[in-house]
Amino acid sequence: MTTEQQTDVFEFPCRFPLKIMGERHDAFAATILAVVQGHAPATTDVDVDVRESSSGRFLSLTVTITAESREQLDNIYRALTSHPMVKVVL
Repeated sequence: MTTEQQTDVFEFPCRFPLKIMGERHDAFAATILAVVQGHAPATTDVDVDVRESSSGRFLSLTVTITAESREQLDNIYRALTSHPMVKVVL
């Protein structure tokens, strides 16, 4: 399938939750928010939900952005997956 034939299942703009997991660190949430804001500047701390793992070793963030395009989402995923604090992005 070529790029011209590919169709998005999303209708942009749309609210889109990003799930980001990493080891517990005091600056994890703020650091990840800054990475996301580099691509979705309207995202604020109100858009971030933080959960701790049962062992307390890991943090899980749900950052809900207003996605404007597939390219924007791809750029955010690339930035997050290459960040040293991030273990998993869904």
